[in-house]
Amino acid sequence: MSLGDERESSGGYGGTGQTRTRLPDTDPDSYGTQRRGPRSSSRGLVTVVGVVVLLIAAIAFANRGDGDPADDPTTNKPEAAATAPTGKQPVDAKAAGIPTGYAHDRQGAQSAATNYGIALGSADMYDLEKRHAIVNTVYAPDVATAQLPDFDQAYSGESFLEKLGLDKNGAAPSGQTFVSRVIPVGTKVTSYSDSDATVALWYTSLFGLSGESSRNPVTESWYTTTYRLKWVGGDWKVVDFTQKEGPVPVGRDQRASTAEDMTKAVEEYGGFTYAR
Repeated sequence: MSLGDERESSGGYGGTGQTRTRLPDTDPDSYGTQRRGPRSSSRGLVTVVGVVVLLIAAIAFANRGDGDPADDPTTNKPEAAATAPTGKQPVDAKAAGIPTGYAHDRQGAQSAATNYGIALGSADMYDLEKRHAIVNTVYAPDVATAQLPDFDQAYSGESFLEKLGLDKNGAAPSGQTFVSRVIPVGTKVTSYSDSDATVALWYTSLFGLSGESSRNPVTESWYTTTYRLKWVGGDWKVVDFTQKEGPVPVGRDQRASTAEDMTKAVEEYGGFTYAR
């Protein structure tokens, strides 16, 4: 949920009035080369060389005669079997492009929180029509109705959009691509009952404008958003959420990609549907 710092004074969503969301820090002077804060001078450049070993299995074919197949020593060997997958399969139903119809259990609640978090953290939230479709899909009906005006105010404020480098309709300038993407790392169920579930989603997010002239380059941030879900109408729906920063891993010494490479990656690599 990559919203601006200025929203901290505008109140929360989901009925608590306490949720705060923050826009990842941006560096107006370069494209991603100063994404992270100063590092300790004692930590030099570490080069990690990965060695990939390809194991090639040689298959010997025995000459087969016209005799009884039982004479072939390979006949009685057990057949290889793939490791059986575990957990619930991804759901088939979708609403507004968002997976819906989750299992009525802990795994279903985790899948719902993850996929809903991806939708709520996407660039589509900055488009009025798409935002309404997302909120009406992931939130419980009564909560969605009550909170839509707050979402519209937060995502449509001209000063907020201008700070991000977007126009009043939430669109990026010509020649640039607006990036707002949530990449889940893991989930944790902190409470569960047949009617309610609380799921913490740990994720990294990409946020900013990709383009040669961008003054808000795409940066990486880490957050944990905790969703309170309710079983409504045969599915899990969001009724509230809170957000905090981190846990944040130590960044590696990798060169930032060019604006062209970042734009190409965002356009070519789609997201996933997650399920436990």
